[in-house]
Parts: sequence; structure tokens; C-alpha cells
Amino acid sequence: MSWYDNAIIYHIYPLGFCGAPKINDGGEIVYRLEKVLDWIDHFKEMNVDAVYFGPVFESAEHGYDTTDYKMIDRRLGDNNSFRNICNKLHENGIKVILDGVFNHVGRNFPQFRDVCEHGQNSGYCGWFQNLNFGGRSPYGDNFWYEGWNGHYNLVKLNLRNVGVCDHIIDAINYWIEEFKIDGIRFDAADCIDFDFFRRIRSFCKGKNPEFWLMGEIIHGDYKRWANSEMLDSVTNYECYKGLYSSHNEKNYFEINYSINRQSGDNGIYKGINLYNFVDNHDVNRLASTLTKPEYLPLVYTLLYTMPGIPSIYYGSEYGIKGSKENNSDDNLRPCLDLNNIPDADMNTYAHIIKLGKIYKACESLRTGQYHTVIIRNQQLLFTKELNGKVMYVALNLDENEYELSFGTQFNHLTDLLTGNEFKVNNGNISIKMPPFTSMILTEENIDLGNNNCNENIFLSDKNSDENANQPTEIVIGAKYRHFKGNEYEVIAEARHSETLEELVVYKALYGNAEIWARPKSMFIGMAGDKRRFTKI
Repeated sequence: MSWYDNAIIYHIYPLGFCGAPKINDGGEIVYRLEKVLDWIDHFKEMNVDAVYFGPVFESAEHGYDTTDYKMIDRRLGDNNSFRNICNKLHENGIKVILDGVFNHVGRNFPQFRDVCEHGQNSGYCGWFQNLNFGGRSPYGDNFWYEGWNGHYNLVKLNLRNVGVCDHIIDAINYWIEEFKIDGIRFDAADCIDFDFFRRIRSFCKGKNPEFWLMGEIIHGDYKRWANSEMLDSVTNYECYKGLYSSHNEKNYFEINYSINRQSGDNGIYKGINLYNFVDNHDVNRLASTLTKPEYLPLVYTLLYTMPGIPSIYYGSEYGIKGSKENNSDDNLRPCLDLNNIPDADMNTYAHIIKLGKIYKACESLRTGQYHTVIIRNQQLLFTKELNGKVMYVALNLDENEYELSFGTQFNHLTDLLTGNEFKVNNGNISIKMPPFTSMILTEENIDLGNNNCNENIFLSDKNSDENANQPTEIVIGAKYRHFKGNEYEVIAEARHSETLEELVVYKALYGNAEIWARPKSMFIGMAGDKRRFTKI
């Protein structure tokens, strides 16, 4: 089994994440992408294994109109700065995945400009799909060519041309050799020639057998692309839809059917770890898609416990919202400051941290076989089983309490999300699940360890030594320094009105003196190997 089969992936759209200008004017280089270095502790806290960067190659506008496959977009930095970013991520145990936009290029791609300038005398006429001189293009060129999906600013490449394939493989080799990248996500993979993928796989796996190849597939039989000759994985759009609509429609039968169809005992994709997601740079944010915010933790519990590879789109761990407007994706791709996330949902963030920690600690949860135990419109209970070890995952979508009853061979079960233990009587267990809750139940004595997670969640029968030794008293009126340098004054302790979770309320001692609230367990916890807040 390869690293990516058990990975948690964090997806960034760099041009939006960095607040880069919409148009590349060819001006000065600005090192905006270096801000990702400030997020490394955040990645580690979330147990992220790899960062998947959307387009970073030089382009004219949005990154999917490439002009140079061997150059970092000047709006993000340069090759040397990106090499440093890759090195820092690798030093922290985080792998790097790049977005390979190899189906089409922008109109400023040098070989296309050569055709525009020299016409039929250009040596690159064969590089572009269905290029002919029997008509004029929508841009007024004296030739016709195929634009991707009807967009003529995106010139479709002819991937059956040897020169094109050599050019792309040379670029991939450059990023592997010079930057040690660990994988590629192939944009518009459903439009790419199969023989091209076979050649890419042979080359990349020859360089590094652990190199990950993942394709963007929206419709179709995933096995056509994800197989031993082509890609390792593809985007699981089937379950993306099922994850949100099964909650909005109060119909767990939908997502359960899709998971069983894909990965059940007779699943058609068994042996393929699909790339699972709940939102990305092309679709509305999950918090904007769900009809109730209470559904967020349930969806993320499913994302981390269903078969496949879980991924998080930047900012969605804080429940931020974003929807397409006027055919624009700008709201889906915001510039974010880690220290000032707008309307941050810290409960969702804390829940995702717990899920990441549990995911890393429990092999049966990551790779076990999926079995449905109970399925109702608003309740779902399934197991993940591996070598006789069983994890139960329970979800209650109802706004009312639900009494979950089922048979089990174990003497007791413990919910890893809360630490609550439940006794089994004569082979049967009955649990009263509050509204909108999920549980991950196991009989195993699982030590979740510190694992770079700051949540004071259940750690076998006791807290880890590090957490046990942390100060739990907060001094009202005292000043505290955040591990990134900013200073704050604690003004109160409080409790969440719904969950009763302990909170710390504090005021920034800089800027506009904004007021913040954070779960106490996080305030007193660690960020990687540093204490998050230190009293001064």
C-alpha cells in the first residue's frame, strides 16, 4: 500500500489563496505563495499528508491557460521560492501534488503564438487539436482550432503528437527532478488520450514508484481511468453529490447506495482508493450547499470514514461559505489570512481535527471493508472491518434524539469523538444519540497519542502526559502571546449555548482590537511542537 492510499490531502487554489491579480500583466515577480509556509503548523495540526496545489505554472489569467510549463506564475513567486516551499513542506513530512493542466494551453503559449505568426509555415501546426486553415477562429485567427469545452482562450493540445507528449514529459521530469514533487492531479482527465496516460504512468512510476497520479473525472466509469495501466485515482464526483444531497434531502439511502456500489462487498471499484471531497475550486462551498449548518460535522464524519482518500479544500475546515455568482468562481477561491478567517466555525474545525487524529490512529477505519448495519432516512450505522477489528460509525441526521440499538460481539464500545463509553448487555447495545450527531465506536483500546493534534479528546483511559501537564486555568485580564507573535488579552471564559463547550474570549492588542472566541481546549493546547498561547 502506498502513502497516498491512507493520505489526508489539503487542496489550495493558489492564485485565489494568495489574492493574486486576476490578469498576469507580465510585470514584476511577487512572492505571494510564500504565505503557505505560515500554514505548515496548521497542516500538521490537521494531520495533513499532502498539499495539492491548483495551477502554479505561468499563465495569462486563472491558471488553466498555461503559457510556460516550467515556470512558476510570477504572481505567486519564482522557481527558487517554490523550491524552498517544497523543501519546507517535505522537511515537515508533507508531500507536494501539482495540478497538471495538460489538456489545453492559453493563447500565449509560445508554440501557439508561433502558429499565429507563421501560419502554415509553423513547425507547431500539429501540436493543436483539429487546427486547420479552412476558416477563421472566434478570435479572428486565419485558421480554426478546437477550444476546450467551447472556450477558445483554452487551446486544446493534440496529445497524439509526439512533440507535445515529449514537451509535457520533459516538464514533468523537471518538477520531479528539481522540486521532488510527489504527484500530479490531471485537469480535465476525461478529455485526455488514454495512450498519453499510459506513457505518463510508465515514465512517472519509473522515476518514483510512489508517485501519485490522480485525474479529474466528473462522469463515467472510473475504472476506465483508474487502473494498473493509467491513473491511481480519480475524483469521486458521485459521492460528492451524495454527501451533501443525502443530508439536504434527509435520505441516507442515497450515499449508502453509492458507497456500497463503489466499495461494498461486491463494489465495482474495490481496490481503487477514490479521491473524496465535499467541495473544491469549481463547486460551491459545503457550508453554502447544506441547508442546515448542523449537518456540517455529519458530512465530515462520513468523508473521513467512508472508503477512499479524504481531502479538505482550504478554508472549508472553518465552515466558510462561497457560491458561484454571475458565472464567476471568485467566491469559491478567496484570499485567506490564517489569523483572521471570516466567521470561522471553530466547532467544525475542532471536529475535523478530531477526525484526522482518529483516522491516523485506526487502520481499520482507513482501510477496512464497508458494511451497512442500519439504514434509515435519517440514521446510518455502518462498520469498517479489517482482520477481525471492527469500527462502528453512527450518524443521526434527525432534529430529535434517536435510540440506536444493535447487536455486537463486544462487551463495551467507546465513542472516540467524545470518550463516552457504552456497556453491552447480552450482546445488545442501546445508545441515545442527540440530534445531528455522529459517533465512531470501537472496542479497541486505541491510544490516539498527540499526533500534532491539540484537541483534548479521548486518549484510551487517560489523557496524554503532555495534555495532562498543560495549565488549564485561564487568567482573565492577562496578556497572552500567540505562537505566531500577535498579542491578546483574555477578557472572559464562556460556554457554547448549544454544546456547552468551554470557550475563551480574547481581544487583539493590535489593529482594530477585534474580539475572538476559541475552544478552551485549543487555547491551552499545542500548535505542532509549540504552545498555541503563552501567558506573558
